[in-house]
Amino acid sequence: MSEILRTDVTIVGAGLVGLAAAVAMHQAGFSVVLVDSKNPVGTDFADDTWDARIYAISPKNAQWLDDLGVWPLMNQSRIGKMQSMEIFGETDSSQGQHAPITLSANDVNADSLGYIVESKSLMQALLKQVVALGIQTRFDSPCEAVSNKPDKAVLHLQHHQSIESTLLLAADGSHSWVRQQLNMPMQQKSYEQTAIVANFTATKPHGNIARQWFAQDAESQNSILAWLPLPDNTVSIVWSVSTNYADELLRLSDDKFTNTVKLAGNSILGDFKLLSPAMRFPLSLQKTSTLVQNSVVLVGDAAHQVHPMAGQGVNLGFRDVVDLLDTLKTKNQYQLLNDTHLLKQYMRKRKVDILNMVLLTDTLYHLFRSQNAAIKAVRNWGLSATNHQAIKKMLVSNAVSL
Repeated sequence: MSEILRTDVTIVGAGLVGLAAAVAMHQAGFSVVLVDSKNPVGTDFADDTWDARIYAISPKNAQWLDDLGVWPLMNQSRIGKMQSMEIFGETDSSQGQHAPITLSANDVNADSLGYIVESKSLMQALLKQVVALGIQTRFDSPCEAVSNKPDKAVLHLQHHQSIESTLLLAADGSHSWVRQQLNMPMQQKSYEQTAIVANFTATKPHGNIARQWFAQDAESQNSILAWLPLPDNTVSIVWSVSTNYADELLRLSDDKFTNTVKLAGNSILGDFKLLSPAMRFPLSLQKTSTLVQNSVVLVGDAAHQVHPMAGQGVNLGFRDVVDLLDTLKTKNQYQLLNDTHLLKQYMRKRKVDILNMVLLTDTLYHLFRSQNAAIKAVRNWGLSATNHQAIKKMLVSNAVSL
């Protein structure tokens, strides 16, 4: 005999965006069931080694997480703060290193440009809030089928369990099972790059400055290296390089890899010491032509994936949830959560934000990849022009408003 559970909102995927969506939807007064094929509670949170996977959280999203009661649950001593950012172009052999673009929170009277947090720390805080609020979960529950109709979505799980809801949020990542089951189209383009992430301690203080280098790697391919500030002279790096060069880097001994990272950043922070083994992630651009199908809404990486150079992947996912809730709050008493007009309004709102980020990251990627002399000249002029105060203020304002 099958068991049918009825709820307002079903969320598939207990990653950062899915967990945040569950907390936010619950606090907005909707009944929620959170589903995942694995059990995130089994994650080893006791290990105090710095997590190689980190996220840059915008001030606006940090405030949202604070409003949800999640931010205070994190260990504040392990949260990095970005007061400013320095962006370096490629070195000119005749003129040496160009002066970096410097973007400062002070340019727009903001407290910070953002915060650097560990994935496992934020995950743990979100899980604590899910438990504290008594949100229903179905962990270790693989999905078997999904029925998506204009009036409801029905998710079928193993062991003859089903969840019927007015709205289903697919927050199950870039390889979304829900999206694939419903044949929702997704455009994908590989950047033929791999992101290498690792953590180091430096002998010189980073001054809460994030640093980013656009350069060419050892194979003359586009390379983007970011050093992100964590507490106590700890630096988290994200190095986007060609997949072939990534293979070479990861074959190096720890000492040689550490020295290569240090030299790629012009030894600005002195000597480095590797804190944990490097990890790798393939990079691609993904975007869907529609975020909504009947009673299903795609959020987070299930809906979009951008180049990590802007550090806005998880921020975009959080903003999906924020904008969806803002839209649902406008509904009248006769409208359901899956009302066509409401969800169309949500799609219009999100498409602008997502398109802007996709265009920004993809355009920058191709701009810095090109070896065409004319494009290189424009690129270097742009780096110089960006140091003008008015343009800097515009860039900083955009960053802190995400």
